[in-house]
Amino acid sequence: MSKITFLGAGSAVFAKNVLGDCMMTPALQGFELALFDIDMQRLKDSENMLNNLKQSIGSTCVVKAYSDRKEALRGAKYVVNAIQVGGYDPCTITDFEIPKKYGLRQTIADTLGIGGIFRNLRTLPVMLDFAKDIHEVCPDAWFLNYTNPMAVLTNGMNTYGGVKTVGLCHSVQACMPKLFEALDMETEGVRTKIAGINHMGWLLEATKDGVDLYPEIKRRAREKQKEQHGDMIRFELMFRFGYYVTESSEHNAEYHPYFIKKNYPELIERFNIPLDEYPRRCVRQIEKWKTMREELVNNKNLEHTRSKEYASFMLEAMETNIPFKIGGNVMNTGLITNLPKEACVEVPCLVDANGVTPTYVGDLPPQLAALNRTNINTQLLTLEAAITGKKEHIYHAAMLDPHTSAELSIDDIVAMCDDMIEAHGDWIPKFV
Repeated sequence: MSKITFLGAGSAVFAKNVLGDCMMTPALQGFELALFDIDMQRLKDSENMLNNLKQSIGSTCVVKAYSDRKEALRGAKYVVNAIQVGGYDPCTITDFEIPKKYGLRQTIADTLGIGGIFRNLRTLPVMLDFAKDIHEVCPDAWFLNYTNPMAVLTNGMNTYGGVKTVGLCHSVQACMPKLFEALDMETEGVRTKIAGINHMGWLLEATKDGVDLYPEIKRRAREKQKEQHGDMIRFELMFRFGYYVTESSEHNAEYHPYFIKKNYPELIERFNIPLDEYPRRCVRQIEKWKTMREELVNNKNLEHTRSKEYASFMLEAMETNIPFKIGGNVMNTGLITNLPKEACVEVPCLVDANGVTPTYVGDLPPQLAALNRTNINTQLLTLEAAITGKKEHIYHAAMLDPHTSAELSIDDIVAMCDDMIEAHGDWIPKFV
């Protein structure tokens, strides 16, 4: 029996989307859906939910929960990763509250910045442990990574884990449809090209019947920008740098040095920046789960509509050899020629029986490559810190982070990193 292993299966809603999609895919019928999570209650909840879903939609997939990670992985053909190390309490709270003491404010803190750095440092060791198990019990498996920070973790699994890994993010799929919806433009027949790095990919082209749609996009965006809305950062970046970026304004507010500045507090209101958004979101999700749990876990009539998540479409393409195109995070093997070869990049990829084949992009417009490199610098030094165990590279990563370096002195950056290391305790390895 072929096997799909889901690591972090206690994320019930996401497990329902990905594995529910698999249950509805003809080419994946009869597969074992192996569930693993370190939270036994959440694991049991997901097992019950998925068995109910299996019965209600008539799938022949077999749902099985494991308390032993290696056994969950044994013989897997595909592995889906959706873990979060440290959770809301204590780690997310730490990621926000300690920087705040230094006057450094964040919105999401799961990708770059001081929060992203430490999320990497506590997550990558766990994922490299996954890699050791994979080499032992399912060495040929494809590893589909949904966990943030996407670029560093996907890079680490490929470069140091030696596992066939592709990083998957919703931002590429959502970029054009959400932009066009906001601008009241039709999406049918629109062709796009998107490339860059995770959360900072660029809508390089948007055409219909050979006509460039960017002039109309910018015209409508300038009208919309006259009133406050939820995407003001991305529109501003498009006006200044020429292209629309894939990930949300709340994310991009903290990827650049221009928007969250304690000496210019008026920028927060001007660009409608939701400071501390991620902790609020976590609290809402924790509260929502209390009421949602019963609806999902014990609902014998649970239904599912195949989502737009890439995973099931990718596995279907690999099983049937019918190609499917994704925006994937892969190593930069000459794909984007003016970004570092050591970087993880986000480019169009073809998926079929051969696996994931990235496509060549060439040079990005120079200003876009420059913006990407400001983030890549911190990503690569964070990876260096995680692999070498040297504290100095944590400092380097933070000192080169665009937002952090724009707000704090070198002394404060080092002191803040030391405070973060101490607060994380056993959640991260020992650094010297």
